[in-house]
Amino acid sequence: MQPHRPVLLDEALAGLAVRAGGRYVDATFGRGGHAAAILDQLAGSGWLQGFDQDPEAVAAARERFAGAANFGIRHARFDRLSEWAAATGCSGALDGVLMDLGVSSPQLDTPARGFSFQHDGPLDMRMDPGQGEPVSDWLARAKADEIADVLYHYGEERASRRIARAIVAARESEPVVTTTRLAGIIAGVMGRRGRIHPATRSFQALRIFINDELAVLEAALQQCAAELAPGGRLVVISFHSLEDRLVKRFMRDAPALKPVQRVLADEQHARDNPRARSAVLRVAEAQP
Repeated sequence: MQPHRPVLLDEALAGLAVRAGGRYVDATFGRGGHAAAILDQLAGSGWLQGFDQDPEAVAAARERFAGAANFGIRHARFDRLSEWAAATGCSGALDGVLMDLGVSSPQLDTPARGFSFQHDGPLDMRMDPGQGEPVSDWLARAKADEIADVLYHYGEERASRRIARAIVAARESEPVVTTTRLAGIIAGVMGRRGRIHPATRSFQALRIFINDELAVLEAALQQCAAELAPGGRLVVISFHSLEDRLVKRFMRDAPALKPVQRVLADEQHARDNPRARSAVLRVAEAQP
């Protein structure tokens, strides 16, 4: 088997304009595909700091790059960037920040994490299992209108109210605590038409909601604008329209940033890596 290659890897490196002695942050370490490629281009005084809120990713980082003196990893969400920069004397001095906003393959492929309806597992979806509450706990008490609002606003699910009513009705007879049970309830409402599973938008919505992803992203983007040195690059890879619209507006409106590039996967990359089909990479440069 070939090793997993991150989505738009070459384009991300080009967007960062990595230089050997630069100071970079991989704000979403995942399993280190981007980090390894950045580290390959660093030398001398250059270094890379990783962030990830998933303790399993942090453990993987410490194992994979145990001997790398120019790499560090922090168990934290990327909206703690400014706090870290102030503590380490890096405020306003970063040459580049990368954010890959997709769920990592190990998270999707581990049933116990509850991210995927392809595997039967507990309905959790927390990026950091030690923080917050699992989706199942929230669904057990939320009103139908609350569930519908989440599905509509974070998943753009048009059948949100019908799905919400079905969830509330189903939990009366048996708690909704597994991924396959929730997916089955949704499929019962939607039917099975087309290539996209009917639960796709709802699972996306619940994951975004339970992790407060959009608010965290907005805070992190603001911090990036403050912590980049003049000429520093912010590179963000988004996988759905809610994220991409937020990133696009921020890069356009932030006085300290200038949008410089938008990249989509070409046909070959999309064939080789299906996750790349929905990916949008945007680059902005910090202004003096």
